Amino acid sequence: MRIATWNVNSVKAREARVVGWLREHRPDVLGLQELKTTDEAYPAEAVRAEGFESAVYGQKAFNGVALISPHPIADVRRGLENDDPQARLIAGVVRGVTVYSAYFPNGRTVGSEAYDYKLAWMGRLLELLDSRHVPADPVVLTGDFNVAPDDLDAQDPERWEPSVLCHPAARAALERIRGWGFVDVVRKHNTAGRLYSWWDYRRLAFPRNDGLRIDHIFATAPVADASTGAWVDRNQRKGKKTDIPSDHAPVVADFDI
Repeated sequence: MRIATWNVNSVKAREARVVGWLREHRPDVLGLQELKTTDEAYPAEAVRAEGFESAVYGQKAFNGVALISPHPIADVRRGLENDDPQARLIAGVVRGVTVYSAYFPNGRTVGSEAYDYKLAWMGRLLELLDSRHVPADPVVLTGDFNVAPDDLDAQDPERWEPSVLCHPAARAALERIRGWGFVDVVRKHNTAGRLYSWWDYRRLAFPRNDGLRIDHIFATAPVADASTGAWVDRNQRKGKKTDIPSDHAPVVADFDI
């Protein structure tokens, strides 16, 4: 079973890339984030033409998440089940595994209202997981978490440490989620770190590999124990002015289930 996650930074702008990636890699589940479009404008037919169906939770111009699979997506649930107006979470069951596509808030600057919202959102997600599952269930939490777990996940840790992506409070909040019962599958197979999934568009960050690992695949033990590998598709971060890539690359994990 192949499970992947990708912040596409506008599914309309990256439609050809998404369709081509599905055709080439044939994932069992692909979680998308930052769709930046409504459910109605999402390219469902183009995805269906490749043999995939989608479960979508869109939002005009901002946020938006989706699950894509060639298999039936059952028991689809959208959002945090409270009054959060932002489309940041979708879940569905594929081949007996509950898969989440999550777009954690960025937080902007430490100490801002946006940062408080980020930490509160992460706490609410943990409560939701605890209300729906136990760690013995087959669950996979994927997405753009907007947190690099530790210094191995940043090319320049000292520069990034004060930011919302590496701040100790954000890292502690993510560790509470992971500690609920998840294994960081990418770290399991890349213990040395220095494997990144996001690079700023500025300052030649990608050619310099000045990146962060903020896109993740967390799995409970029944799934993580069957993992056979995990990798980042850096090719999708490459592009030209006529084919601008997302600033994120797909993160992929394979499981023998």
